Amino acid sequence: MDDEPLAREVLAGYIAKLPHVNLLESFGNAFDARIFLMENTVDALFLDIEMPEMNGIDLLRMLPNPPITVFTTAFRDYAFEGFELGVIDFLLKPISFPRFRVALEKINDFLSLKGEQTDVEISTGEPEFIFVKSGVQKIKLFLADVTYIQGLKDYAIIHAGTGKIVVKGSVKSMQQLFPAPQFIRVHKSFIVASEKIIRIAKNRIVIGEHQIPIGRNYKAQLERAISGS
Repeated sequence: MDDEPLAREVLAGYIAKLPHVNLLESFGNAFDARIFLMENTVDALFLDIEMPEMNGIDLLRMLPNPPITVFTTAFRDYAFEGFELGVIDFLLKPISFPRFRVALEKINDFLSLKGEQTDVEISTGEPEFIFVKSGVQKIKLFLADVTYIQGLKDYAIIHAGTGKIVVKGSVKSMQQLFPAPQFIRVHKSFIVASEKIIRIAKNRIVIGEHQIPIGRNYKAQLERAISGS
């Protein structure tokens, strides 16, 4: 959804290139989009932020059960507010096709992994790993392999060198499984492995190719953890 016709055409063109993706509707204002979303179920929503009368942030807050959402905007500063609302990705305009595909891959990964009904079990007396239960299988996940955890709605996405795992639970509950000082909560929606941090640039952390936002309420905690005090 975007109030700019050209921006909607660009995304529609990208979607048309991908046979496994269907565009159900496209809207130029938040009011029509809200009515559609209240009456229909969709897998994902690409949502502009700066729109007249009602912006994308207000729309997302009004939805009782919002779909997986990707924010699209020309303003980088909105990324941090977007992650507070549990969006899965943030696309900065002008949006390239490769970057659009990355966002779709995140959505597909989340939807497919969510369907596996994965749970986490604490390993008594073994702080270096946890067990991840998927179906009838139990998989050992070493904490040293984990790079960061992202909260998304009622789930948490664990990013590790061996892949991604989606588990039921909040970021707060993940803090009990991924304790300090090995892991640091840096945002309402993110926990990072301290040893995996490459650099800290203003209000974000760089881990590999990923940029993790730093929440205002977590800056002091991060600085203390990095300094060792």
